[in-house]
Order: sequence, then structure tokens, then C-alpha cells
Amino acid sequence: MNQLIKIGAKKMGNQFEITVSTEEKSAGIQYIQEAYDQINDIEKQLSTYIKDSDTSLINIAAGLHPVRVRQETFDLIQRCQRISHLTQGAFDISYGSVDKRLWNFDTQMTRLPDPATAKKMVRLINYQNIELDPADTSVFLKEKGMRIGFGGIGKGYAADKTRNWLRRKGITAGIVNASGDLTTWGLQPNGQPWTIGIADPNQSGSIFSFMEVSDMAVATSGNYEKFILVNGKKYSHTIDPRTGLPITGIKSVTIITPHAELADALTTPVAIMGIEAGLDLVNQLHQVECVIIDDNDQIYTSKNIAWKDQVKTK
Repeated sequence: MNQLIKIGAKKMGNQFEITVSTEEKSAGIQYIQEAYDQINDIEKQLSTYIKDSDTSLINIAAGLHPVRVRQETFDLIQRCQRISHLTQGAFDISYGSVDKRLWNFDTQMTRLPDPATAKKMVRLINYQNIELDPADTSVFLKEKGMRIGFGGIGKGYAADKTRNWLRRKGITAGIVNASGDLTTWGLQPNGQPWTIGIADPNQSGSIFSFMEVSDMAVATSGNYEKFILVNGKKYSHTIDPRTGLPITGIKSVTIITPHAELADALTTPVAIMGIEAGLDLVNQLHQVECVIIDDNDQIYTSKNIAWKDQVKTK
């Protein structure tokens, strides 16, 4: 009978944990170690802290010239652009262009910037100014000072790629957990689906609810991770890239879909769009479901999730 092998590691600035189901412990350990090598390669591809990564080279050339990148990076940016269009700019990888003086959630902020100042400091955030040329897989940021980053999708991208690599190696079941953004495949050794916990937005480190999943991905984003209080009101660390101002009203968003990349990418824009618009978007997407908890602990879900009696389904 198969057994579960689980190993954690710090990768891409986040805590990863890979679990595989295998008959031999030594083989499971080896596969996980090799899977982490794959994640190291992804970090070299995407990190803004590595000077010769595709991302860094694109940013350095902003406003100057296009940069040819590997096919995987080009394809990822294309998918990001589609999500930006789908969410009307609520998701935007050029968020790296934000003026860092605008928000610093590591210090005690006592007031919000005025709307005009906030808008000015996010002026370079515009996914429509990312020019892609499929003929030579080149990327061009049209404005000097523009920067892209994959903080809103990179963990999910890495989780999916790692899962796919392990499946190709013959691992029939497992979990890749990228700091809470995770993907599952197959079944546990006892034949049951994986049990996944959803983080409690009111209590760090606690679980709000559980769900059983197989061949599905789950990602959660919430203001419990980082926020400020101004005049007694909580403001999320999530900034609307269209206004430069923080969002309010939503504690957490959980996305459930077969692909961790999409789950990761949708959590923040759904929160930015708000409960009604966010759920309307999710309800139009194939195999995507959503759970939203607002500031009053009211639970809202997309139309195909069965939940508790107090749930409002849009």
C-alpha cells in the first residue's frame, strides 16, 4: 500500500510543502527533491531579485527595447494579459510599477493618501502597455519606469508546473502547497479525496472550514495577512491598481478550480472587484468556484457550491 511522503522547503520567498503518495519512501523523497529543483528553475526564470531572470531583463529594458524571453515566460505573460482583460485591469502584472512611497504596511500609517496622489503614483500600472510579439517571443514595456512581477500568479504557476512534472514521473497522487495556494491530484492511499482547510480570516493559523477535493486547486487571499487601521477602519494590503487605494469590505476570497495558476490569479481581482461583480465574473467562468467572507463575517459563494444555511449565493 502506498504511503504519504511530505517535505517542506522555502522557495520563491514562500514556504512550499510537497506531498506524494508512493510505495517506496526513498523514491518519494528523491522525486520531491527533484521537484524542488524544478521550482528553483522557475525562480531563476521569474524572480525580480535575480538580475538575469526574464522578468528583470524585461524591466531593465522598459521604454527602451523589446526583450526576447523563453517560451514559458511568454506564454505565462499572455495568460496574465487575458486575465487582466477579463478582470478589467483588477489583475495586472505591471503592478510592480507602483511608487513604493505610496504604501508601506510595515510602518504605522495613520491616514490614507488623497485620491489624486494615489492615482498619480500608480500611473505606470497598465497591462495594455505590455507589448507581446509572438513571432520572436519578445516582451516590451512601453513606458520607462514600468515593472512587471508575478507575485499575484507565481505561486500557482509553480504549483501547477511541479504537479505536472511529478505526474509525468509516475506519481499518481499528491499535493503541492505553495504557502496556502495548493493543487491536488489523485486520491489518498485509503482511496479518499484530499481534505483541504480554508484559512479563518479572523484567527491567523486557524481553519475556517474544510472541503474534500481531488484534481482541484485552492487559493485564498485575505486582509488578515496584512492590513492597517485608519480611524478604526481596517484597510487591506490589497491595492486597487486602477485607483491606488486599498480595498475594504472583504476579509477573504477563496477560489477553487482545476488550475492553481488561475486560482492564485483570481483571488485578488475578485476582492478588488467586490462581492457582486466578483461573483458575477466567477459564475461566468467554466470550472471556477468562489467563497467570499465580508467584513461582517457573512459568507457568499458562487452558484455551484453547496455550503451552510447562512450562505448568500449570488
